[in-house]
Amino acid sequence: MRVLVVEDERFLAELVAEGLRERAMAVDVAHDGDGALERLAVNAYDVLVLDRDLPGVHGDDICRELARRGEPVRILMLTASGAVHERVDGLNLGADDYLAKPFAFEELVARVNALARRNAPPLPPVLEHRGLTLDTARRQAFRDGRYLPLSRKEYAVLEVLMQARGTVVSTENLLERAWDENTDPFTTVVKVTMSKLRAKLGEPPVIVTVPGSGYRL
Repeated sequence: MRVLVVEDERFLAELVAEGLRERAMAVDVAHDGDGALERLAVNAYDVLVLDRDLPGVHGDDICRELARRGEPVRILMLTASGAVHERVDGLNLGADDYLAKPFAFEELVARVNALARRNAPPLPPVLEHRGLTLDTARRQAFRDGRYLPLSRKEYAVLEVLMQARGTVVSTENLLERAWDENTDPFTTVVKVTMSKLRAKLGEPPVIVTVPGSGYRL
């Protein structure tokens, strides 16, 4: 899952972003409305966590623009006001959900996950493939019953491959879904992560490299 967090309070923005990254999400951050629109123009996001009162382009105007363009990104609007008319206004602008500050972080995570599910086929609570088991709720992985101590990125890569159900996943697609905009597109990070993941999965190998195309299970 790829998320854009737009929040002008830098400490809060980084706190939210790091918490989502801990849950194996790829997260970009913008601190004003102009920066948000720039990132939305070049990256495909599943969920936009959007502060309403932003410097530059207001959060309301971002909602209007995304609705006008028919963008599929789901919007979770954050605001310091939780009044009913404020929530109604936000939803009428095009937001999919609304969360007042201060908020419980676990509730924000649950709402982000719920919004992402609307844009994707339902993800089973447990993914299984050739002895591999992914508990998507607890974010735990097993092979033939053996617990796999995966890093966040290793887990994210394995989840993308298992969701692909044996079809090829390109390096570019892995970068798009498991990393963020700060990752150099020419980096070897996917290759390095894949090597570490294969070592933890053990023998016999289950990840196949498809030359010139990518990887598949």
